[in-house]
Amino acid sequence: MTEIVNRVANSPIVTIDLDKFYREGERVIFDLKPFLFQEMVLREKDYRQQLKELDWTYYKDKFVAVTCSADAIIPSWAYMLAMTYLKPVAAETILGDQVALEQYLVSKSLQKINPEDFLDKPVVIKGCSKFPVTGFVYGELMNLLMPFARSIMYGEPCSTVPIYKRAKPQRDQGEE
Repeated sequence: MTEIVNRVANSPIVTIDLDKFYREGERVIFDLKPFLFQEMVLREKDYRQQLKELDWTYYKDKFVAVTCSADAIIPSWAYMLAMTYLKPVAAETILGDQVALEQYLVSKSLQKINPEDFLDKPVVIKGCSKFPVTGFVYGELMNLLMPFARSIMYGEPCSTVPIYKRAKPQRDQGEE
């Protein structure tokens, strides 16, 4: 009887599990729409007063995207002013929608990766995730890993789809 060998466990393949880069925490939207007069116009004096009177504790330790859901022209300073109130209480704050918030959070998490750890190694980007993973995340990983990894695959280590393989250096024709 021959011994069963787990070749996947013994391989040099490095697996990246994107769930490890998901930042736990509540995500919320700070919408400027309620601050608009007739959902069309931002009155500076009224807006400043409303921000001063707002109970900001709701946003404590949350990930906040500052946006406006109304079809109105909002000056850039209005978003920036809201951030001055949010920044001291929120865990993270960005200008943008929910998708932009997720992209920001994952980009920040991916900065913790040292791409040199993947130098000349085969890499598998795990396909299944408990959390939503957008194309943006995969693009960021490709940008980060391609200059270093020998190859990049997608899926599970036992069943992968090849994505990238670094070309082997060409030998000079005079070499033997």
